[in-house]
Amino acid sequence: MAVLGAGITGCSTALFMARQGYSVTLFDQARQPFEGSSGWNDGKLHLGYLYAGDPSLGTARQLLTGGLLFKDIVEELLGGSIAGATTSRDEIFLLHRDSVVQQPGIEAYFRRVSDLVRSHPDAGRYWDDAARRGATPLTGAEMAGLAPEGGAILGAWRLPERSVSSRWIARRYIAALAAEPKIELRTGSRVLGVRPDGEAGLEGSLDGPFRVETDAGTDGPFTIVVNALWEGRCVIDQGIGLAALPELTHRYRYALFVHTAQPVAQDNALIGTGPFGDVKAYGDRDFYLSWYPAGLVAEGRDPAPPPVPAMDEAARQALAHRILDGLAEHLPAVRRVADGAAQMDLQGIWVVAPGSGPLNDPAAGLHRRDRFGIRRTGRYISVDSGKFSTAPWMAREVAAMFRGG
Repeated sequence: MAVLGAGITGCSTALFMARQGYSVTLFDQARQPFEGSSGWNDGKLHLGYLYAGDPSLGTARQLLTGGLLFKDIVEELLGGSIAGATTSRDEIFLLHRDSVVQQPGIEAYFRRVSDLVRSHPDAGRYWDDAARRGATPLTGAEMAGLAPEGGAILGAWRLPERSVSSRWIARRYIAALAAEPKIELRTGSRVLGVRPDGEAGLEGSLDGPFRVETDAGTDGPFTIVVNALWEGRCVIDQGIGLAALPELTHRYRYALFVHTAQPVAQDNALIGTGPFGDVKAYGDRDFYLSWYPAGLVAEGRDPAPPPVPAMDEAARQALAHRILDGLAEHLPAVRRVADGAAQMDLQGIWVVAPGSGPLNDPAAGLHRRDRFGIRRTGRYISVDSGKFSTAPWMAREVAAMFRGG
């Protein structure tokens, strides 16, 4: 079988399928797995709290199972604990005065999500039973230690959500793939299309076999194809006959990954709801810093992603300063992280989601993140994993389709 895309969805799918006895060829355009969005994101393990822009709870419901099961599924795939890569404290939500949902609505939404989480049969499988705790408002003194008095932050809550270092996860997945003899990596191969194998006399059949066309040539035949690509996935889908999605947005966004020379105490905090930013501390020396208004550099609504503007070193440094300045205006303590940096990487990723509209518009379709999942025609499978945290769960669902042959 062929798996297209060696991010967390594709690598999880490949590992599951190989352990079910399938020989898997795993394609990716990068030089190694996890070089794209899966390897350079904040690793948020969503329970639904951040999506107050979708008061239907549809997004929270769709994200919840994958977030609760992430730890168990990934530890099964990697053969060991991921505790050392996970944020150790509940994360803090800071309400911005320009949030698309204001304080009464946020408080009501948090209560509803907490009830939803506690009633889920897998709630106890999240870290140290954190999921059952619900949202807790910070005191005035606690807020004063985080955000400037009289600034844009109107309130704060501790949320029972955690994040995991995507860089740490990437290294462990790469090792797991290398140890699996049934997986063949085809890195440095950009997928151009998939077609039924006419040489097998089944031209036009989506029951297989298939051939995968790349910029390095044509591979196959493959009895099953799983399209786990991220940006540009829909182009490959449309090429084999899957209907185009009615709305799709590609956004390219930069963030900072910082490793400090010495330990730095830093809370994990997110500013919402809308186009703001966040800081993550994976232990006391590895950090993620983002500020959306500075980091967003490209956006498009076609099936293929738009071009990303080229930047020289001076432009990259200027962008890094804008990200840091925007975030530090609301969370001054992040200056300590930057000041203590031994290494600071500016990295960009694609954010791909059904929907459109600016995040500062309460009516924007991008506030709904429930429209992801698996599409299948014959033995061709397309997987929109939605979020990093739901990808291993989606991969397990794909593998279940072919258990026992």
